[in-house]
This record gives sequence, C-alpha cells and structure tokens, in this order.
Amino acid sequence: MTTASAPLPPSHVPVEPPVLYFGTPVVLLTTENEDGSFNLAPMSSAWALGRSVVLGLGARGQTARNLARRPGLVISLPGPALWPAVERLAPLTGRFPVPADKHPGCRFEPDKFAAAGLTPEPSERVRPPRVAECPLQLEAEAARVSPAAAGSFVVVETAVLRVHADPALVVPGTDHIDPAAWSPLVYNFRHYFGLGPELGHSYRTATPRG
Repeated sequence: MTTASAPLPPSHVPVEPPVLYFGTPVVLLTTENEDGSFNLAPMSSAWALGRSVVLGLGARGQTARNLARRPGLVISLPGPALWPAVERLAPLTGRFPVPADKHPGCRFEPDKFAAAGLTPEPSERVRPPRVAECPLQLEAEAARVSPAAAGSFVVVETAVLRVHADPALVVPGTDHIDPAAWSPLVYNFRHYFGLGPELGHSYRTATPRG
C-alpha cells in the first residue's frame, strides 16, 4: 500500500503590484517646446535595440506633445549619484495648465534644468541640449510616435544620431563603453539603485578585457 505524498506548497503567489518597474534605467529626455525653449523630463521606460531606443511616455505629457511636432531629442543617462536631481524633476511638468491625470502635487515648471540643479550642454546634431552631468548622452530623432495598447501612453521609436561619453567610461583606444566603469541609475519599483559587482558577461561581448 502506498501513501500519497503531500502536495508541495506553491512556489509563487499571484500579486497585483501597482507598477511594473522591475528594474529599468532612468533616462532624462530633453525636447523642444513650441516657443523654442526646452523641456527636461525623467522617465524609466526605455530600452535599446541596435541604434534605436524605444521610449514609453504618458500620452498627455509635454514630452510626447513635443516629439509629435519636433522630433529632435536627447536621451541622457544619469549615474546613481544623480538620483536627488532626478527626484527633484519628478513632480514637475512642462504642461500648463497641469493635466488632470497628473499625480497630486505635480506643478508646472518652465525651467526644469534650474529646478533640478542640472546644466544644459549644446548638442551637435539636434536642437535640444544634453545634460552635462550625465555620463552618457544620446542625441536622437523620433522616427515614429504610436499609441500604446494602453491608451494613456505612446511608444516612441528613436534613431540614435550621436553618442557622447565621459572619457572615464571609454576603454582607451576604442569606442567601447567599459561596463565595469559605467553604472546606470536604476528605477526598481519606484526606488533608486545602482549596480552591484559584475557577475559575468555574455558570450557575445566585444569589450576588450583588461
């Protein structure tokens, strides 16, 4: 006679988290307003595919409005030490009046660089400036702005035109970014983190090893 084994406890539990920011890099987007001034906005829904960067943006925000009319932008990537500046930007909007769907406490701010304590730096291929304090800066152009499956967002496909890097991040004599020297600011379920030590590398890496 055999005895049935006890069922194993479930290995996972169903949850309904309010956000799905499961660890993505923070970027700062600079775009051009209708009057020729510039908007600076933080976001954390960005991913790269070759020389393209795909962005997820709120459909009613100033950044989405700007890119629908003026495609030039800069994607600046802050390091972990810049998280206070990013957080100073978080409750600000370049839209006036403030859209009704913005989070309570959000306020209009026409000069976000000054409000965040950041420095605009001229770009070479597009009109919006780079963020001088960010170690990596990507000048780009919005090639397509499309509605997302969720109606409150748009998906922006950008083509990267030029990459600027802090020399400390570049492997000497190459165009490679040293992954041991670069640490992005990561947005992890609405908390800020940097990277830990390297665990290994992909078989496809072409970065010269020291």
